[in-house]
Amino acid sequence: MARGSFAQILRRAAGALAAAFGASILIWMLIPLAPGDPAFRILQAQGVLDPTAEEVAEVTELYGLDRPLPEQYSIWASGVLRGDLGISYQSGRPVIQEMQQRLPATVRLTVATLAIALLISVAAALIAARWRNQWPDSLLRVFAFLTAALPAFLIGFIILEFVVVRGEWGAVIGDGTWAGVWLPALALSLGVFATWSRLLRSDLIVAQGKRFALTLRARGLTEGRILTRHALPVAAPSFLHAVGLGIGAILSGAPVIEAVFTWPGLGSYAVQAVSARDMPVIQGYAIYATLVYVASSLAADIAAAAIDPDADPDRVR
Repeated sequence: MARGSFAQILRRAAGALAAAFGASILIWMLIPLAPGDPAFRILQAQGVLDPTAEEVAEVTELYGLDRPLPEQYSIWASGVLRGDLGISYQSGRPVIQEMQQRLPATVRLTVATLAIALLISVAAALIAARWRNQWPDSLLRVFAFLTAALPAFLIGFIILEFVVVRGEWGAVIGDGTWAGVWLPALALSLGVFATWSRLLRSDLIVAQGKRFALTLRARGLTEGRILTRHALPVAAPSFLHAVGLGIGAILSGAPVIEAVFTWPGLGSYAVQAVSARDMPVIQGYAIYATLVYVASSLAADIAAAAIDPDADPDRVR
């Protein structure tokens, strides 16, 4: 890896830490800046619809809501660094424990979604670039437009109706296992398919016009070999950046898809928390989503720098 690439990665890592710090402040502000008395909202979320002044005062002291805001943030942030995400208003259990129970199902869904999204996006981009402006390219363009236009929940309902209910393949209620992960993962992957496949197609077409591609054609290499062995590595860095950023799109769609497929993951847990105004759970999910997004973006930068095709962009591999 070039020295310039290593310095760029260090800058990106510093930027990622700064982004995580800024996001932590915004996430913490969900409670103190929300309208109404935080202690009153906590009691209502716990089922106390008409709390007394004594109960409000007790909760205020228990959660340190009467302290200065910087002190409240420092207490909350130090707890987060120790893995303490607070107590769920609904269950009365530590949020970290409830998230740990649901994390394996979410990890399976995320991994399966990335695998499907990468597979269909790369395959579609290679096909579209190989037969650009021909019927395979036009067909994939229409499919990408449809997947981009349809909301995630509608895609989930279509898969449930035609694959699970009518096709009798899969289960209506997700069990969190690998066997049942592929349908919700397919619904999630289609949400990023359009962006990833069209971006990679464009970069592949640009790479096909570079000098090294012309040289390889003169040597007798087939167009398919030029695409897969030479143009794809050249187009990979920008595609990897899109994948890193696309993790955010996957996470934003996960709660909806998990709710549609009743998948027992963190997304459906967050949806329930929003309905109950269970702020510690909402904060915990926001922290998880932020860390995954920052880490995936940084990993994409490192992978792109490792490939480093710009060191000699017209070299013949």
